[in-house]
Amino acid sequence: MQQITRRGLIGLGLGAAAAAGLSGCSGPEGGPHGEANEHQPAGKARSQSPEGKPLGDGSTAYTGKQPHQPPAPVPLEPGEIPPQFVIFSWDGAGEIGNGLFPRFLKLAREHDAKMTFFLSGLYLLPESKKRLYRPPNNPVGASDIGYLKDENIKRTLKYVRQAWLDGHEIGTHFNGHFCAGSGSVANWSSAHWRDEIRQAKSFVQQWRTNTGWTDLPPLPFDYDKELVGGRTPCLLGQDRLLPVARELGWRYDASSPGGRQRWPVKKQGVWDLPLQAMPFPGHSFEVLSMDYNILANQSQNSTKAPPANYPRWREQATGAYLAGFNRAYETNRAPFFVGNHFEQWNGGIYMDAVEEALKKIADKKDVRLVSFRQFVDWLDVQKPEVLARLQGLDVGQALA
Repeated sequence: MQQITRRGLIGLGLGAAAAAGLSGCSGPEGGPHGEANEHQPAGKARSQSPEGKPLGDGSTAYTGKQPHQPPAPVPLEPGEIPPQFVIFSWDGAGEIGNGLFPRFLKLAREHDAKMTFFLSGLYLLPESKKRLYRPPNNPVGASDIGYLKDENIKRTLKYVRQAWLDGHEIGTHFNGHFCAGSGSVANWSSAHWRDEIRQAKSFVQQWRTNTGWTDLPPLPFDYDKELVGGRTPCLLGQDRLLPVARELGWRYDASSPGGRQRWPVKKQGVWDLPLQAMPFPGHSFEVLSMDYNILANQSQNSTKAPPANYPRWREQATGAYLAGFNRAYETNRAPFFVGNHFEQWNGGIYMDAVEEALKKIADKKDVRLVSFRQFVDWLDVQKPEVLARLQGLDVGQALA
C-alpha cells in the first residue's frame, strides 16, 4: 500500500514492509501459516447446501438474487445534493481464528452497512495443495502471504458465505501478494494478470475438489457473475491489469496507488476507485485511508510497538478516518473509501479505530454505507452532466 509521509506521496509502503515480514494482507504478525490438517471425511454435502443450483464441482451454487440489497438507484436531479457514500473494504478477507471477520459482519448488521471483501484465492487452497498455484514470475506454490491452516479455510468459507448472504460484495485480492523483487506484481504483463485471475477464480470455484471436503455447504453465488472488481497487492500493477479487467467485464478497480477525495472517473473504461489521502491529526501531511499506512506513519512498519503508544495512536487513527469523512461530507460529498485487513497490529488499535469511526459515521444524515459494487450501480445510472459537475469539484470544495 502506498503511504503518504512527511514528504508527501512517495513510494510503496509495503516495499519496506516486506523486509519487516509485513505482507499487508496477512493475518496478525505477518501471515498465517501452518501445516495442513487431515481432510475431513466425506459426507453428504448436497443435502446440507442452501437451496440453489450447484455450479461446477458444487463449491459454489446459484441461489438467486442476492439478499439485503438497497433499492434500485435513481439519477440525481440537477443541483440535487448527492448522498455521502462510504465504502469499507477488506483485503485478503481470511479468518484465521481471531474473530475479526465475524466481528465486522456483526458490526455491519448493527448499522445496516454493506462492505466489500477482497478475497485472496489462496485462502481457500490447502497448503498441502500449494503446487496447484503457479504464480506468474515466481516459483510454483510460492506466496508472500502464506497459506491458511485447514481449520481456518473452513472458517473463511463460513464467513465469506455469510458475508454474501448478508448483502456484502465478494471481490478479489488475487493470490500470492508479491510486492518486491523481479516477481512483483508491478512487473506483471496483462497476460500474467489474466492467468492470476483465472487461478484466483478457480480456487474459489473448486475449493471442494482441492480440499476433499464434501460436508460443507457451497458458497451461495456464481463467482463468474459476482466478481466485478478487485484491489491489487500493494496497489501495484493497475495499468496492465485494467485491459484485462475491461475484457472480463469488471466494473471497477480499487488499485490506484493513492487518490484524492474527489468524485471518481473511469480509467481505460473501468471505474477507478482509489484509496484516498485524508487528514492526519497532529500533522501537516496526509495519510492514505488504510490501516497499514497509518501504522507505517506511527510505528515505522512495526506491528508490536511499545504499548504505551497505543491509546494515543488509536485516537489518532480514529481521528484520521473521521477527518476524511467530515471533509467530504461537509463539502463536495466525494465518496470516502477505507481499506483494512483483518489484523491485530499494535494491539488491535486499527480495528478499534475503524469500528469507532463506522459507528460515528453510520448515524449521519444522507450517509450510505455500501459496497463498491453498489456504489458503481449508483454511478452508472447518473446523468453524464450531473456526474461531470461533481467530478469537477476539488478536495474540500463545497457543492454549488
